[in-house]
Amino acid sequence: MIDVSKTETDLRRLRWRLLFAGVMVVLMFCIVLSRFVWLQVVRHDAFHAQAEDNRITVVPVAPARGLIYDRNGVMLAENVSAFTLELSPRQIVDLDKTIDELAQIIEIGQRERRRFKRLYDDSRNAEWLPLKTRLTDEEIARIAANRFRFDGVEVRARLFRNYPLGDTGAHVVGYIGRISPDEKRRLEDDGESSDYAGLNHMGKVGIELSYESTLRGETGFEEVEVSAGGRAVRSLSRDAAQTGKNLTLSIDVRLQRLVQEWYGKRKGAMVAIDPATGEVLAFVSMPTFDPNHFIDGIDPQTWQSLNEDPDKPMLNRALRGTYPPGSTYKPFMALAVLQNGVRSPTTTINDPGYYMLGGHRFRDSNPNGHGAVDLRKSIAVSSDTYYYGAAYELGVDRIHDFMKPWGFGQLTGIDMPSETTGILPSSAWKMKRYKTRWLPGETPSIGIGQGYNAFTILQLANATAILANGGKVLRPHIVKSIVDPIDGSRTPAVNEPDVTIPLRPDYVALVKQGMVDVNRTGTGRAAFAGAEYVAAGKTGTAQVIGMKQNEKYDARRIAERFRDHSLFMAFAPVDNPKVALALIVENGGFGAQAAAPIARKVFDYVLLGKLPKDTVEPFPMRPELDESEMRDVPEPEPDPTASPAPGVAAPPAAPPAAPSVAPKASVPKAAANSPPAAVKAGAAPTASAARN
Repeated sequence: MIDVSKTETDLRRLRWRLLFAGVMVVLMFCIVLSRFVWLQVVRHDAFHAQAEDNRITVVPVAPARGLIYDRNGVMLAENVSAFTLELSPRQIVDLDKTIDELAQIIEIGQRERRRFKRLYDDSRNAEWLPLKTRLTDEEIARIAANRFRFDGVEVRARLFRNYPLGDTGAHVVGYIGRISPDEKRRLEDDGESSDYAGLNHMGKVGIELSYESTLRGETGFEEVEVSAGGRAVRSLSRDAAQTGKNLTLSIDVRLQRLVQEWYGKRKGAMVAIDPATGEVLAFVSMPTFDPNHFIDGIDPQTWQSLNEDPDKPMLNRALRGTYPPGSTYKPFMALAVLQNGVRSPTTTINDPGYYMLGGHRFRDSNPNGHGAVDLRKSIAVSSDTYYYGAAYELGVDRIHDFMKPWGFGQLTGIDMPSETTGILPSSAWKMKRYKTRWLPGETPSIGIGQGYNAFTILQLANATAILANGGKVLRPHIVKSIVDPIDGSRTPAVNEPDVTIPLRPDYVALVKQGMVDVNRTGTGRAAFAGAEYVAAGKTGTAQVIGMKQNEKYDARRIAERFRDHSLFMAFAPVDNPKVALALIVENGGFGAQAAAPIARKVFDYVLLGKLPKDTVEPFPMRPELDESEMRDVPEPEPDPTASPAPGVAAPPAAPPAAPSVAPKASVPKAAANSPPAAVKAGAAPTASAARN
């Protein structure tokens, strides 16, 4: 028989089990449903954003760098669109093997390999590094056909910086280069890393560096949809980058190129300035270099050759080279003498060819002396004896205080990085540097631009411009205006009030007249014979090594690197100066032989549009000068005692007549004598006579 009670018990258990199972199913369904609601409703926005982030990536859009032009619109720095072969070190297991395989497809030379290795060593964390730039169409096609074989290899379109004129003006324009790890850390520390998103390059030297923030532009951003493999599918939105502003320089690149050609293989520097505005017309440092080597990362071999070159082409001599000014210092010393009341315009001294102090003889460049010499004649004949005594009477501290406002031994404030101050000596300076007092025997050599004096050619050119405009101090500048590439509006780069050095006009006129005499009857007469304008100038010769008391200078017996430097400073035309300049030809000898002829060519070109015979004007032809730009032509008779130069007021008292020398006569070779390197009365280690 069937046990009914047992059957009912089993049915109850089954019902309970079914109920429990049903409850569990409902509970699990509720849990799943709640999770679904949580993910799809409550957390919908958050997970949707994450999904979009996986699908969409934000890519920085690098701005186009601003362009650089010279004052006449000649392109100095441009952007060139080209394709580059880039590798991602993070995605490539064996870089060398990959490069070797790529070299079987396109030509990859040793220069590209060395450059890539250097970039890889300097930027191991970089996402992409260029292996070969500026690919040809055939190379692009070859890589595209074999793209499937390589991971971490891309052909990318880039804007490349290009300097179309090569080494012309390289020290002025400068160059850009890849951002180094140290620079990246500095940008992060300064909070500027976001400004360089998407950028791999920045200005390194020259205008490219000093106007980096202006030229760089502002980075834009683009939202891009990517595939599961990380490849871009399509662009979703774009915030365009803002192109950097363009620069118009005050430099006349034609003049710049001509001066470089006139220097040839000689070393030196020249700076030409418009005295009315402070605009730099030419800024030359020789030898120079090609900045295009640095854009994509210079290879070690080329870098080594530039660094180890004994002529130091990477040195910006106009900005950072310091030299004793030699006799080009004398016009400023003459003003110091007059302004401080040490001597009057008519004070006359006897120049026997030497100056005695404390039993020591300071020799003149002319061992026979110049006889009776007043201030005007002292400039024309470059009397060392006159300025030995004048400097001693002034004292080093009064010389320092007078010269400081002229910019000697000071930063001029030019819009170029890494300017050098040089040395304008004083008793306080010597005590601070050498922990010893100033000695009386050190002062005379200061008066002829020797001793501890060490200035840049930029400082000498700036001081010459100040003298040309009668004492007005204007900050020299390279950039003339900043140009907005969108609307073409121009903003002056420099708009500062000028400062004027208090000078008596009659004293300035007298010094200018002495400088006119230099080019008419003095040491510069050969270089300026037949000039169609009146130029004021001063030759200078700076000793490189000291000489013994009775030793005579003979360039033929001295190694070239130890020969005297040739200097010249001048401005023209005297009545209304349009250009003031200073230059040096290193180891060039007497100032009238090497430096002055270059200055004459510069003036002929700037003022008259003339070029020496057999010289071809570089780049587009220079427009003809307007009638209003024509200069006054001096009278045929060059005798400065007859009347002052046009535009120069007559001095308070008529000075004695200058020596009668035919204007076309060749410059005589003055005896090359100099005082010893050390003077018992306390001369500076480099004290020496100026030879002109």
